[in-house]
Amino acid sequence: MKITEIKSYKDLSGQVNDKDLAYVLIYKKGSELSECAFNNINEAFSASDADSQQEAAGGPGLYTVNVAEVRDVHEKYSVTSAPTLLSLEKGELKNTYKGCNDKVYYKNIFDNLVFKASAGTGKAQKRVTVYSTPSCSWCNTLKSYFRNNGVRFTDIDVSKDQKAAENMVRRSGQQGVPQTDINGQVIVGFDKDRINSLLGIEG
Repeated sequence: MKITEIKSYKDLSGQVNDKDLAYVLIYKKGSELSECAFNNINEAFSASDADSQQEAAGGPGLYTVNVAEVRDVHEKYSVTSAPTLLSLEKGELKNTYKGCNDKVYYKNIFDNLVFKASAGTGKAQKRVTVYSTPSCSWCNTLKSYFRNNGVRFTDIDVSKDQKAAENMVRRSGQQGVPQTDINGQVIVGFDKDRINSLLGIEG
């Protein structure tokens, strides 16, 4: 994974205007909160689908702007606090994420934005959360199905998140994965027909 340090807004524009997706961390080097965000974003990006697509033409890029040295970038995007993560599409601001969040939060941002850009449908989609484990073959089949159909989703690894696992069991009454929450409706297993019905997927 490559992180590019930005020296000016002109520098940033030259880097991101041709990219479908770019993530820019505006932070203050040496600040505890900013260093927290920098480290978590670094690890999350490395673990996300965005990292594997980074080297592709127009693939996602990750950039940092140290406000102690660069004064024009945060002003351009009306950012008033550091750390703040920006998501840009073709250089245009789409979302901002303030403060230091955990690695799972950032990974979900990176993965969901990648799926959103690849889908490119422009229509609103229901909220989709997948509860899975790395060793579950049906989980991987389900996630591949979503990606192939341009469905954006949050992937929660319940083998590493005990609280999420407990919440999953409480809602469905079952421990097995995959489980999918689509706007509050829980589907246990890869129930293709029900998923298609809820998300409007044909086929």
